Amino acid sequence: MEKKIIETAHAPAPIGPYSQAVLAGQLLFISGQIPIDPATGKVEATDIGGETRQVMENLKAILSAAGLDFAHVVKTTILLSDMGLFTTVNDIYGKYFSGAYPARETYAVKSLPKNVNIEISMIAVTATR
Repeated sequence: MEKKIIETAHAPAPIGPYSQAVLAGQLLFISGQIPIDPATGKVEATDIGGETRQVMENLKAILSAAGLDFAHVVKTTILLSDMGLFTTVNDIYGKYFSGAYPARETYAVKSLPKNVNIEISMIAVTATR
């Protein structure tokens, strides 16, 4: 199976030895995104709402670079610094989908890169019904 690396300047450049996303067959695997503003390379958000919106916009840019959108997402993983942030994250996250939500799990973790409060990864398919 051929794999293709997906890259876009509209999402943060990787901060380690990984790709923004990899297309393998009909599956797109998007690496965990944190709230780095691709224009500045810095975390500009000052609260969990801003962090969540930036992460979702980063994911949107990567999906778009692959010719996809949130309707193609089948699985997400959300990492949070504190489960007390879940309600705010859930409200913002949900606005990026229009029903037929993907499968998902959410975990609280001890820490995340750059001391952010959220990281989200996704798996999408290239075809939808």
